[in-house]
Amino acid sequence: MPLVEAKGVEKNFGTNQVLKGIDFAVERGQVVTIIGRSGSGKSTFLRTLNGLEGIDAGTIEIDGEHIDARHADLRALRKKVGMVFQQYNLFPHLSVGQNVALAQTVVKKTHRDKAYAVAETMLERVGLADKFDAYPEQLSGGQQQRVAIARALAMKPAVLLCDEITSALDPELVAEVLGVVESLAHEHMTLIMVTHEMRFAKAVSDRVVFMHQGRVWESGKPEDIFERPSTVELRRFIQ
Repeated sequence: MPLVEAKGVEKNFGTNQVLKGIDFAVERGQVVTIIGRSGSGKSTFLRTLNGLEGIDAGTIEIDGEHIDARHADLRALRKKVGMVFQQYNLFPHLSVGQNVALAQTVVKKTHRDKAYAVAETMLERVGLADKFDAYPEQLSGGQQQRVAIARALAMKPAVLLCDEITSALDPELVAEVLGVVESLAHEHMTLIMVTHEMRFAKAVSDRVVFMHQGRVWESGKPEDIFERPSTVELRRFIQ
């Protein structure tokens, strides 16, 4: 049984239908990358997976949690699903360690000492063990994004969603963030990523999904998607 499964997911913004019946499944430990042009529905679909956007039709199942147009237990869902955004969204008045520990204490009611211990472990995992007492303004953009990844990992999610997490970074900082994500992939973390980094997608993904006009247009192994596209739309996109 897939860890994540979407069936017939539709999403409308007024009269604009953004998602037009998405079928999508991810097994535990898989890395799945979603690619496509701006406006194809990639980020909207990712946001439905953690309840940031409700759905108008279809169903989503994630590690036993059920979402449909009428029901979503967002608190339970977000204990299972971590998300890292384009922007880091760190609290500037809190230290790095406090940023990573905060959600544990608020959402999971974890004792402060345990939350801080987990924060230390996760910061070490993303190569920032020495930044526990630093503040966000003292860090580079790449370091801040790695803190955001540590914060998501601290909640011990079943699946981690990454939405264009390098798009706000200067080019020289992209590699350090992608390196962290690649290490997570090697540790068999279940990852669903939206990215424009095609070489990275090809290198780390078990499966690549190409979205076009609100639909899953093609889906397959990276070598098939990038080297043997079946449709004109995908061929044009990767060129």
